[in-house]
Amino acid sequence: MKRNKTITKDDYLRANRKASRELEISLYGHPLQHQRIHKSKKVYDRNKMKAGDKRLPFLLSA
Repeated sequence: MKRNKTITKDDYLRANRKASRELEISLYGHPLQHQRIHKSKKVYDRNKMKAGDKRLPFLLSA
């Protein structure tokens, strides 16, 4: 006699997460990051400033 396996809440959530992740990968080609920390615009970022200087045709010196 076989027992019917009941689906628990954890099984349901795990299956939905897996399906959602596979759908994201098929749509975008890579998994998306949902828990990324928001970076403040007020934070000093030297690399971003240096990247902006590359568009200048010459170096300005004061």
